[in-house]
Amino acid sequence: MSTETTTAGGPGGGPGSSVPPKGLRAGILDLGDSVMLGLASTAPVYSLAATLGLIVAVNGNYTPLILLLGFIPVLFIAFAFRELNSAIPDCGTTFTWSRRAFGPWAGWLGGWGVALAGIVVLANLAQVAGQYLWLLVGDGSLAENKVVVTATGVLFIAVMTLVNYRGIRLGEHVQRVLTYVQYVALGIFALAIVVRIVGGAPEGQPFDFEWFNPAGAFADPGAVVHGALLALFIYWGWDTCLAVNEETENPSSTPGRGAVISASVLVAIYVSVALLVMMYATVGSEGIGLGNEANQDDVFLAMKDVVLGPWGWLIVVAVLASVLSSTQTTILPTARGTLSMGVHGALPAKFGEVHQKNQTPGFSTKVMGAAAIAYYVAMSFLSENLLSDSISAISLFIAFYYALTGYACFWYFRNTLRQSTRNLWFRGILPLLGALLLTAAFFISAVQMWDPAYGDTQIFGVGGAFISGVVLLSLGVVLAVVCRFLPATRGYFTGGQPASGTVQGTVSGTGKP
Repeated sequence: MSTETTTAGGPGGGPGSSVPPKGLRAGILDLGDSVMLGLASTAPVYSLAATLGLIVAVNGNYTPLILLLGFIPVLFIAFAFRELNSAIPDCGTTFTWSRRAFGPWAGWLGGWGVALAGIVVLANLAQVAGQYLWLLVGDGSLAENKVVVTATGVLFIAVMTLVNYRGIRLGEHVQRVLTYVQYVALGIFALAIVVRIVGGAPEGQPFDFEWFNPAGAFADPGAVVHGALLALFIYWGWDTCLAVNEETENPSSTPGRGAVISASVLVAIYVSVALLVMMYATVGSEGIGLGNEANQDDVFLAMKDVVLGPWGWLIVVAVLASVLSSTQTTILPTARGTLSMGVHGALPAKFGEVHQKNQTPGFSTKVMGAAAIAYYVAMSFLSENLLSDSISAISLFIAFYYALTGYACFWYFRNTLRQSTRNLWFRGILPLLGALLLTAAFFISAVQMWDPAYGDTQIFGVGGAFISGVVLLSLGVVLAVVCRFLPATRGYFTGGQPASGTVQGTVSGTGKP
């Protein structure tokens, strides 16, 4: 049974830019849905709560400027995603585009980078979701019980995997509810801070334009780089918009617009909330100060009772909704990435199956959920410190596949750069500059992680975060070599056809193209 053609290559893609049909439900998402998925996937409330204190510890009052600087390479790569999607609106995103630009090996490793970042961050999200749920129950002591928290986290991943498996529309409805919950709660929290500042918070500090002074910030260049690397993580996730491009209206244009809009909205939210929190709590090292080491894991949790009083539980609900929505939207791009890899023959054909009724990547979704659960459980009971360090290594995975996308954009469109000023900047200069900045971020971050004092573990005298990052990225090379010699995937690397003889998706349960 043949699948129905859902998308075609966008204009300007040049020869070979058409996208093979996969059987996904075309046109079910509009621009608003796309933006919402991009915003939700970043887990903005949790990202701020968990990262703001760390950036303040390094950059102090210059934190708002650091958030802006960290956004610059992200915006440039968002342009690269938009331009590549306009030509090749394939749900494989980095995998497909890198393959078209540089060949099968680059494509395979790009797809691995996307999947790897998703699987590792799902373990982190599951851990946080489990802890925050039990913070709402009784005296919150169950949040310290490893078995209870791990079991709860596993359940959350399983439920969100099922939601994604059942259909994109169900997932969109669930996502909308969770997004409303977290943003309403964050809005109430921000409004309460404004009221207290206007009322004259005695412990606060007034706004100062010096906080945005590059000269002052770059007095310590190392601190700027460190802070910008931390900021990179909190922006990651908007590219989910592109992973559902084949299920979005006008797949060659709407997802790219959604990505740029969501990334721009995020920087406005992050800088605004950071300013309010700094003005109220200060960057001091005592009490609710953002520089207090006791608050760095979650600055909102430390402030909730002071700001909201008996309604402090609202911020706990906001963080819980944030991580749950991100859990669901993180599964989306990883499953669709491996679906595309299966369709193009880079993975066994089973990964390219689409559920006939649900019109979702049935097998790929289940595999991604199972992989995340297995990794989370194994790391939780092997070493929670190593789990924490592997999560720190996510910045390496993000910088890797974002930079690869930037280079792919520049190279794929290299022959069109002289056609217009727009092409030169948005297809050439900005994506290349973003890729170079992220390449630098990758190596600087790797050097920092090499230090045995970095993170919570060390292995053979080297930081555990570095070892985790290198081992997991290297595993992708090993798997690519294995796929190069497997009969089912050999054709992808040698230029032949997949084992099924087609690049079209298969309908789950039929085994036929």
